[in-house]
Amino acid sequence: MNIRNARPDDLMNMQHCNLLCLPENYQMKYYFYHGLSWPQLSYIAEDEDGKIVGYVLAKMEEDPDDVPHGHITSLAVKRSHRRLGLAQKLMDQASRAMIENFSAKYVSLHVRKSNRAALHLYSNTLNFQVSEVEPKYYADGEDAYAMKRDLSQMADELRRQPEIC
Repeated sequence: MNIRNARPDDLMNMQHCNLLCLPENYQMKYYFYHGLSWPQLSYIAEDEDGKIVGYVLAKMEEDPDDVPHGHITSLAVKRSHRRLGLAQKLMDQASRAMIENFSAKYVSLHVRKSNRAALHLYSNTLNFQVSEVEPKYYADGEDAYAMKRDLSQMADELRRQPEIC
Protein backbone atom coordinates (compact mmCIF):
# COMPACT_ATOMS: atom_id res chain seq x y z
CA MET A 1 0.00 0.00 0.00
CA ASN A 2 1.31 3.43 -0.94
CA ILE A 3 0.10 6.87 0.14
CA ARG A 4 1.08 9.80 -2.03
CA ASN A 5 0.03 13.29 -2.98
CA ALA A 6 -2.87 13.28 -5.44
CA ARG A 7 -2.07 14.40 -8.99
CA PRO A 8 -4.44 15.89 -11.57
CA ASP A 9 -4.62 12.56 -13.39
CA ASP A 10 -5.89 10.91 -10.17
CA LEU A 11 -8.98 13.09 -9.86
CA MET A 12 -11.30 10.97 -12.02
CA ASN A 13 -10.38 7.84 -10.04
CA MET A 14 -10.87 9.73 -6.76
CA GLN A 15 -14.37 10.64 -7.90
CA HIS A 16 -15.02 7.00 -8.85
CA CYS A 17 -13.91 5.91 -5.36
CA ASN A 18 -16.27 8.51 -3.89
CA LEU A 19 -19.18 7.17 -5.93
CA LEU A 20 -18.50 3.64 -4.67
CA CYS A 21 -18.10 4.59 -1.01
CA LEU A 22 -20.20 7.60 -0.05
CA PRO A 23 -23.72 8.96 -0.40
CA GLU A 24 -22.31 12.50 -0.84
CA ASN A 25 -21.03 12.86 -4.37
CA TYR A 26 -19.34 15.82 -5.99
CA GLN A 27 -19.14 17.02 -9.56
CA MET A 28 -15.77 16.69 -11.26
CA LYS A 29 -15.23 20.46 -11.14
CA TYR A 30 -15.15 20.25 -7.34
CA TYR A 31 -12.22 17.82 -7.45
CA PHE A 32 -10.40 20.07 -9.93
CA TYR A 33 -11.05 23.11 -7.73
CA HIS A 34 -9.39 21.37 -4.77
CA GLY A 35 -6.59 19.91 -6.87
CA LEU A 36 -5.72 23.23 -8.49
CA SER A 37 -6.20 25.46 -5.43
CA TRP A 38 -4.55 23.25 -2.79
CA PRO A 39 -2.54 20.60 -4.69
CA GLN A 40 -0.42 19.77 -1.64
CA LEU A 41 -3.37 18.83 0.61
CA SER A 42 -5.10 15.89 -1.09
CA TYR A 43 -3.74 12.35 -0.96
CA ILE A 44 -4.53 8.95 -2.37
CA ALA A 45 -3.90 5.42 -1.16
CA GLU A 46 -3.05 3.01 -3.95
CA ASP A 47 -2.69 -0.75 -3.95
CA GLU A 48 0.28 -2.69 -5.31
CA ASP A 49 -1.21 -2.42 -8.83
CA GLY A 50 -1.42 1.38 -8.58
CA LYS A 51 -5.22 1.39 -8.28
CA ILE A 52 -6.74 4.02 -6.00
CA VAL A 53 -8.37 2.39 -2.96
CA GLY A 54 -8.83 5.53 -0.87
CA TYR A 55 -8.39 9.27 -0.85
CA VAL A 56 -8.68 12.41 1.22
CA LEU A 57 -9.83 15.63 -0.45
CA ALA A 58 -8.80 18.64 1.63
CA LYS A 59 -8.60 22.41 1.45
CA MET A 60 -7.81 25.49 3.49
CA GLU A 61 -10.68 27.64 4.68
CA GLU A 62 -10.43 31.16 3.33
CA ASP A 63 -11.84 33.25 6.17
CA PRO A 64 -9.39 36.15 6.69
CA ASP A 65 -10.85 36.89 10.15
CA ASP A 66 -10.13 33.41 11.50
CA VAL A 67 -6.90 31.56 12.30
CA PRO A 68 -5.53 29.45 9.42
CA HIS A 69 -7.33 26.13 9.36
CA GLY A 70 -7.99 23.31 6.98
CA HIS A 71 -11.10 21.37 6.12
CA ILE A 72 -11.55 17.75 5.10
CA THR A 73 -14.06 17.83 2.27
CA SER A 74 -14.17 14.08 1.70
CA LEU A 75 -12.48 10.91 2.96
CA ALA A 76 -13.18 7.50 1.47
CA VAL A 77 -11.60 4.05 1.57
CA LYS A 78 -12.97 1.19 -0.51
CA ARG A 79 -14.69 -1.46 1.57
CA SER A 80 -12.13 -4.08 0.50
CA HIS A 81 -9.31 -2.02 2.05
CA ARG A 82 -10.89 -0.83 5.30
CA ARG A 83 -9.54 -1.60 8.77
CA LEU A 84 -5.95 -1.33 7.53
CA GLY A 85 -5.28 2.13 8.96
CA LEU A 86 -5.47 3.86 5.57
CA ALA A 87 -8.03 6.47 6.63
CA GLN A 88 -5.87 7.48 9.60
CA LYS A 89 -2.76 7.70 7.42
CA LEU A 90 -4.56 9.77 4.79
CA MET A 91 -5.97 12.13 7.43
CA ASP A 92 -2.62 12.52 9.20
CA GLN A 93 -0.83 13.21 5.91
CA ALA A 94 -3.34 15.90 4.93
CA SER A 95 -3.11 17.45 8.42
CA ARG A 96 0.71 17.52 8.26
CA ALA A 97 0.56 19.20 4.86
CA MET A 98 -1.85 21.83 6.24
CA ILE A 99 0.63 22.62 9.02
CA GLU A 100 3.75 22.60 6.85
CA ASN A 101 2.31 24.61 3.95
CA PHE A 102 -0.22 26.91 5.59
CA SER A 103 0.54 26.91 9.35
CA ALA A 104 -2.93 25.49 10.05
CA LYS A 105 -3.97 25.56 13.70
CA TYR A 106 -6.82 23.08 13.36
CA VAL A 107 -8.72 21.03 10.81
CA SER A 108 -12.49 20.68 10.55
CA LEU A 109 -14.93 18.30 8.92
CA HIS A 110 -18.57 17.29 8.84
CA VAL A 111 -19.84 13.77 9.45
CA ARG A 112 -23.30 12.23 9.40
CA LYS A 113 -24.68 11.64 12.89
CA SER A 114 -25.50 8.07 11.81
CA ASN A 115 -21.99 7.23 10.55
CA ARG A 116 -20.76 5.39 13.64
CA ALA A 117 -17.60 3.99 12.02
CA ALA A 118 -16.45 7.45 10.91
CA LEU A 119 -17.36 8.97 14.28
CA HIS A 120 -15.24 6.33 16.02
CA LEU A 121 -12.28 7.07 13.71
CA TYR A 122 -12.56 10.83 14.15
CA SER A 123 -13.24 10.87 17.90
CA ASN A 124 -11.25 7.94 19.24
CA THR A 125 -8.36 7.59 16.79
CA LEU A 126 -7.81 11.10 15.45
CA ASN A 127 -8.92 13.17 18.48
CA PHE A 128 -11.55 15.28 16.75
CA GLN A 129 -14.09 16.98 19.02
CA VAL A 130 -17.69 17.77 18.13
CA SER A 131 -18.00 21.55 17.92
CA GLU A 132 -21.68 21.74 16.97
CA VAL A 133 -24.60 19.91 15.40
CA GLU A 134 -25.72 21.24 12.03
CA PRO A 135 -29.38 20.33 11.50
CA LYS A 136 -30.38 19.01 8.07
CA TYR A 137 -26.84 19.51 6.75
CA TYR A 138 -27.08 16.73 4.17
CA ALA A 139 -29.31 16.72 1.08
CA ASP A 140 -31.44 13.91 2.52
CA GLY A 141 -32.12 15.96 5.67
CA GLU A 142 -29.76 14.14 8.04
CA ASP A 143 -27.96 16.20 10.67
CA ALA A 144 -24.17 16.50 10.72
CA TYR A 145 -21.66 16.83 13.48
CA ALA A 146 -19.21 19.63 12.80
CA MET A 147 -15.90 18.42 14.25
CA LYS A 148 -12.49 19.98 14.85
CA ARG A 149 -9.02 18.60 15.51
CA ASP A 150 -6.46 20.82 17.19
CA LEU A 151 -3.17 20.55 15.29
CA SER A 152 -0.86 22.15 17.88
CA GLN A 153 0.53 18.84 19.16
CA MET A 154 1.22 17.60 15.63
CA ALA A 155 2.86 20.95 14.80
CA ASP A 156 5.11 20.66 17.87
CA GLU A 157 6.13 17.13 16.85
CA LEU A 158 6.92 18.30 13.31
CA ARG A 159 9.09 21.16 14.65
CA ARG A 160 11.08 18.70 16.78
CA GLN A 161 11.86 16.40 13.84
CA PRO A 162 15.27 16.95 12.25
CA GLU A 163 15.12 18.19 8.67
CA ILE A 164 16.21 15.67 6.06
CA CYS A 165 18.17 17.12 3.17
